[in-house]
Amino acid sequence: MQTPFPFSFPGSLAPSAAAPISRVPRAAVTVWGLALWLALVGNLPLWQRIHGLGGPLVHRAALIAGLGALLTGAIAAQLWLLAWPRVLRPVASALLLVTGANAYFMWRYGVVMDPTMLANALHTDTREVRDLLSWSLLAVLLIVAGPPLWALWRQPLGLRGGWRRAGRNAVGALAACALLVLAALIDFQGLASLMRNHKDLRYMANPLNSVYAAARVAAEHLPRQARPLLPVGEDAALGASYERQARPPLLLLVIGETARAQNFGLDGYARDTTPALARWRASGDLLNFSQVHSCGTNTLVSVPCLFSPLTRAQGGDQPPDRENLLDVLQRAGLAVLWIDNQAGCKGVCDRVPHAYTNDQPVPALCPGGECLDEAMLHGLDARLDTLDSARRARGVVLVMHQMGSHGPAYASRSPEGAKPFLPECRSNALPECSHEELVNAYDNSIAYTDRFLDQALRWLRTRAEQGRNDSGLVYVSDHGESLGENGLYLHGLPYALAPEQQTHVPMVAWFSPGLRERAGLSMDCLRARSAEPLSHDHFFHTVLGLMDVSTRARQPSLDALAPCAAAG
Repeated sequence: MQTPFPFSFPGSLAPSAAAPISRVPRAAVTVWGLALWLALVGNLPLWQRIHGLGGPLVHRAALIAGLGALLTGAIAAQLWLLAWPRVLRPVASALLLVTGANAYFMWRYGVVMDPTMLANALHTDTREVRDLLSWSLLAVLLIVAGPPLWALWRQPLGLRGGWRRAGRNAVGALAACALLVLAALIDFQGLASLMRNHKDLRYMANPLNSVYAAARVAAEHLPRQARPLLPVGEDAALGASYERQARPPLLLLVIGETARAQNFGLDGYARDTTPALARWRASGDLLNFSQVHSCGTNTLVSVPCLFSPLTRAQGGDQPPDRENLLDVLQRAGLAVLWIDNQAGCKGVCDRVPHAYTNDQPVPALCPGGECLDEAMLHGLDARLDTLDSARRARGVVLVMHQMGSHGPAYASRSPEGAKPFLPECRSNALPECSHEELVNAYDNSIAYTDRFLDQALRWLRTRAEQGRNDSGLVYVSDHGESLGENGLYLHGLPYALAPEQQTHVPMVAWFSPGLRERAGLSMDCLRARSAEPLSHDHFFHTVLGLMDVSTRARQPSLDALAPCAAAG
């Protein structure tokens, strides 16, 4: 007779263990067995983290036991609510796979699952998914999810609908809640102190972190998507500089990806990762803003926040509920174009002309279906000619969204002929590489951004020298990156917990003489103020000021260039 215990394995102990268990309902064995497995095996990175905190071994063991019992109760309570025919198996299977994936990324990269990380993951495209796949990920999924999945699907669960099932589920959920409360009460002081002093641990409780994140994402994003966006800058108008202008302005905004200031040559890095930009600065034309911090630690937060009229403190880091900088510029009468070499503009460019490099790939610049950033510069004059001629005659704001230094496949972000730092890490399982190889691969991506910006600057300078535009460029990265410091890799930690490497970003600007004159900018003043603290909060208001767009939405106090405009 087959044992109904789904987590038993062949062996000499199986017959003796099966007899008492056979009297326990199969659903109860399944739910409690899954809860115990998810809490203990699925949280190995959490137990490893607590063990690494130090202190008496008995104290650490007590914390792990207490937290393990608490997680078991919380997971079991959720599973009991789902213990229905045609519901438990698929939902439990999804939880197992999510738990395995979470465990892998926490173990490998030190990342955690919070609402912004989940929302960012939901916006990930196939290229980014491909970069994250590895044999070690498959191995962890097989270890964490394989055995319980096999047990879960190998035999009937004995679940039937009706009031009796509802009653049993309610009793099971109450028992699970009782375990949860008991575990919390037994070592309340220890667990409270642990969570208070190590806030990152609350994001490592697997798979409760994903359940919580999913609920938060649904609660925050779905209602906003159902409502129309709030208008911004309905009074937007072009300023006096557009009257009888000799040349229309052309401003290129380059949104960098995953570039951290710590590895940016202009910001004092020991390696010369930005030789071309250093030459532009030496000529006196390029400004480097060395103390800039991002609005978020991932693209989904930072890019919309960068273009938002709201500061981070005002909610600019939340899912957008209003129009953005591009809407205001377009409403004022300027031509706007977004060119993307990433996984989309996160809604920022939805209402303006936009294009993607993969739509018309350049064979020499798009090997393997992924384009290098230089592809955004290909045929750029022709792209601009397709914009509305009346708007183009007033002025153009062009946005380029880089692939930049997006990890973990850093080696793919620079072409073979542009890798000054070797040997480099070519694996997407970053801990498998030496730290030197990892940094080399990342630095090569920064050096390629330097090359890309150099080409963009040359193009802008040529248009200015030809008398076609008063041109300028502003480059800023969306967020930074961790490269193994304190066991952390990639990005996306909750902002309050994120290290400086994930929030301190590079920013540079260049303005042609014509654009400086029409904006009244003093380069000496700007250079003197270039080390003052700035953030993504300033971007919206600085661009409006630079493009001389007047609107009540613009706050002059957040215009980073305004203090030097009167001196020009």
